[in-house]
Amino acid sequence: MDDREAGPNRELEKAIMTAGDLPTIPVVAMKVMKLIESESATAEELAKVVAADPAVAARVLKISNSSFYGCQRKIQTLSSAIVILGFSTLRSLVVAASVKQVYKPYGLTEKMLWEHSFAAGLAAKIIAHRTHAVNEEEAFLAGLFHDIGKIIMNSLDRDKFQEVMQHCYNEGISFATAERAVYPFTHEEVGAYVMKKWNFPDMLTKAILHHHRLEFGPLDDQVLVNLSAVASLADLFCLKLGIGVREPDETIELAGSKAGELLKLSEGEAEAMLETFHDAFETDRTFFVS
Repeated sequence: MDDREAGPNRELEKAIMTAGDLPTIPVVAMKVMKLIESESATAEELAKVVAADPAVAARVLKISNSSFYGCQRKIQTLSSAIVILGFSTLRSLVVAASVKQVYKPYGLTEKMLWEHSFAAGLAAKIIAHRTHAVNEEEAFLAGLFHDIGKIIMNSLDRDKFQEVMQHCYNEGISFATAERAVYPFTHEEVGAYVMKKWNFPDMLTKAILHHHRLEFGPLDDQVLVNLSAVASLADLFCLKLGIGVREPDETIELAGSKAGELLKLSEGEAEAMLETFHDAFETDRTFFVS
């Protein structure tokens, strides 16, 4: 293990915690998370908070009308979306819909990162549903945010981030290898510290930190192990299908990956989930990423 991986990166943490020019988590997302944690919140209160940001409200309604959420009749109001989809699903959708504004300026890099992130959220939700390994909405958020560090790195220094992307495409190397050549830290570390700064739950923050290495000891919380593995596998689903990257990588093993092993998946189970995810994403692509 090299120095970058040995324990928390205190300098990076301090830089992120004190940075004034970091994108902030949208106000609507923060308010909704707080509201849902309070046990007395009503559908009307929730609708009111979301309606305060018309762009977020429109995106939530659009996504909730996708066939992925399986609603038989068209959802036209926020309060009916809450009643039909439930509080926790709506929380995930509001966070996703409002976080999209962090992915600006919306050029090709941001478009690909957004598509990959949202797709990984859906993949993680499907994996959690099929495996019962973790809560579906927590899985969705872990998938959605697994690469948030890349967006932050891109927004803080676009040229430097583009240098990593150029290495990937010109030399045909993995993002992790290209990243190591340019940065003294990883996008997982950046992502975890940003999630901490944004006051997201500790479990989610840790899953983002661990989703590539997946190195756990016998004393680690099983929920953390499962959440990290689900986010990691969701990422592999997207890479295998070429979502948010230039080319699909059909050589990726799913059941044989570290994530697949942690979730104890058979080849058949992994392939069936991949197919479900592929169909859902392709059917509703325009609902999700436009």
